[in-house]
Amino acid sequence: MTTFYLADTNDALEIDVQELIIAGWAGREQAGIDEHIEELKVIGVTPPSSTPLFYRVSADQLTTAETVQVLGGESSGEVEVVLIGTEQGTFVGIGSDHTDREAEAWSVAHSKQVCAKPVSRQVWTLESVIDHWDELKISSYATFDGKEVLYQTGGVTGLLHPKDLLQRFGLDEPKLAPGQAMLCGTLPVIGGVRPSEAFRMVFEDPVTGRKIEHFYHTKTLSVVK
Repeated sequence: MTTFYLADTNDALEIDVQELIIAGWAGREQAGIDEHIEELKVIGVTPPSSTPLFYRVSADQLTTAETVQVLGGESSGEVEVVLIGTEQGTFVGIGSDHTDREAEAWSVAHSKQVCAKPVSRQVWTLESVIDHWDELKISSYATFDGKEVLYQTGGVTGLLHPKDLLQRFGLDEPKLAPGQAMLCGTLPVIGGVRPSEAFRMVFEDPVTGRKIEHFYHTKTLSVVK
């Protein structure tokens, strides 16, 4: 059971996430998909067989913790919108598809499973933003040698609209079943994919002036051979 908070009221939401899905290669325009494919090819990742792809990851990898442990020094985060299904409807927050880039070179599916998926404690109802979805913005900031720099930024228009994404997932309505959570694709990286000491994600709604953030540190575990 994971505790989230409705950003507008701070009401606690106890949600039992039982199925975690990672939507990969979920860009709205082919040019954006191609850019992401090219930046990952640089680190040895094989292009996808089709787009989007829906990877399954253990539900217990979802976390709101501010520190995550990773094996070795070749993992990195990427900002993504997160959808969470409940009996009360679908909620939306911000998260990171933290991925082992070394493993990604030989299996994207396995690389997704290796790392925790940090997500924000605060969420909005999807209903409160769906009518102006294309006005929303997401950004990430990575920390290198103690200095935080802009790592990704852009509008959600670079990614499939939730209605389209969930339809391609096989759902008739833009809502997830209770217990399902989905990370919904990422934006191109500024300066290339690379590991960082910490990672901060920001989800902005310019129409209402609301903002959700989440920050986490990575603790690197040594690789024993």
